[in-house]
Amino acid sequence: MTELPIQTHDRGFYDGFSREVTIPSKIIVSLIILWAIFFPVSAMETLEAANSTIISTFAGWYVYLVAGLVVVSFALALVPQSGRLRIGAPEEKPEFSRFSWFSMLFGAGIGIGMLTYSTGEPLAHFSNNPDIIRGLVEPQSVEAVRPAYIYTFIHWGFAAWCTYALVGLAIGYVAYRRNLPLTIRSSLVPLFGSTMSGKAGHVVDIVSVVATILGVAVTMGLGVEQFVAGLHRVGLGDWLVAADGTSSTSAIIVALLVLVGASTISALSGVGRGIKWLSNLNMGLSFGLLILFAIFGAGFWALELLGVGLWDYFRTLPANALTLFGSEGGEVGEALVQWQLDWSVFYWAWWIAFAPFVGMFIARISRGRTIREYLLGVALVPSLMCFVWMALMGGTAIDLELSGAAGGAILDTGISGQLYATLEVMLNPGFALVVSSLVVVLLMTYLVTSADSAILIINTINGAGDDEGSRRYHILFWGAALAFIVGSMLILGGIDAIRITMIIGALPFSLVVFAMAISIVKAVIYDLIRKHHGIPTTAQGCEEWDGQVQAAE
Repeated sequence: MTELPIQTHDRGFYDGFSREVTIPSKIIVSLIILWAIFFPVSAMETLEAANSTIISTFAGWYVYLVAGLVVVSFALALVPQSGRLRIGAPEEKPEFSRFSWFSMLFGAGIGIGMLTYSTGEPLAHFSNNPDIIRGLVEPQSVEAVRPAYIYTFIHWGFAAWCTYALVGLAIGYVAYRRNLPLTIRSSLVPLFGSTMSGKAGHVVDIVSVVATILGVAVTMGLGVEQFVAGLHRVGLGDWLVAADGTSSTSAIIVALLVLVGASTISALSGVGRGIKWLSNLNMGLSFGLLILFAIFGAGFWALELLGVGLWDYFRTLPANALTLFGSEGGEVGEALVQWQLDWSVFYWAWWIAFAPFVGMFIARISRGRTIREYLLGVALVPSLMCFVWMALMGGTAIDLELSGAAGGAILDTGISGQLYATLEVMLNPGFALVVSSLVVVLLMTYLVTSADSAILIINTINGAGDDEGSRRYHILFWGAALAFIVGSMLILGGIDAIRITMIIGALPFSLVVFAMAISIVKAVIYDLIRKHHGIPTTAQGCEEWDGQVQAAE
């Protein structure tokens, strides 16, 4: 198929949009917001019940789905015939340089989470991980460091980036080779054909929009908490923090007004200007922070952690990717199950919920690259960046605690403030204040990049793959909706409320992701068969073929 007609409105407020997708998506998101604001007790009780039933029931589905996505991604990249196929016309060249490409991948994909979890996750697993639960190592000991990094790398490695890569490939490969709309439903055309033009396609896009909002809401929620903690650390007032140490309601509202307002303005400027400029700034500031930790932090020990961690990661990847706790029974078994729900299952759901946003964004910026360059680039380079980041920052925090220099100051701080606490122990007070301010700026640019990218992607889905034209009112709506989702959930039950909502919201889209994996494999295999028999595999080739046939007649 080289055509996928999607009905869009041709006048008025929804000019250029599919009302069958846009209106239901807005209604669903608005209902979630109203539910959280006007029925907070009922909402929290429902989320807590869901956390103990729905999430545990589908834990295995998330674990095995993500493992399958990793296998499919590397298979498509490493098989010579499929790896040589190009995302677009055979001679097409990439739009962006590799540096800008990697900058946009990293900034839109995991930037915010990396700032929160760079110290937070290694420290958390340093205190509690499956080896500690089983009694194999003591918590907060030297022996606990190695397993801490095994599980940290498992969560931030191929599982995340292969999920994004495969979703992006399924969208971009079909859209650019067959001239189909750049939207989620197009990825399923090789599997379901013209049915994606109708109601089934509308449902796919609606599910994608809702998943995107909830996935980005988790990222924004983490970012807002750390942003407020940073502002408090640099001395902007005690009003930023509530009595229990979390962000105050006023601080959340002010932070969202500033951040979402800036991201909405950036979204109005488009991917070629606002997002590209911010992504390059993010990468520059990130490298600056990494260099600082390499010089003043646990540089050589962190490099050792990186090397050993990489070895352990690849050595244990097959077993850990397929492990589903629950067979050991007793208190230890229950603790292992809960640990996996709190960490691995949360991450797998987060990556899947984030996948329509990141996948669509990667597809937009990856036209002209081969499948091999695309998949290996998306899977390997950002994963390695995450590992380096975790080793340098998390390793420094652990080293300061093991040496006694921190005296528990980092471990006793909440996850949103652990990076700042590490800086305060590592540097003198004046320098720590300057670097903490830099982290706040970096966090702000990451937040703005993620939010404006998500808003543009949602508009693209609602616009049947068209990202041109006047979208101002809809950009403003989705910016406000994102702010209300994050704000209402943070005030309702903190980041846990957003996490639970996201894991549940990711379930419908996980079925779409499963179908996308099958669809892209089918599309590639059929294109290889066509290529073997001399039949065109792109829309452009089909047009030239038809022209030659007509000329011959």
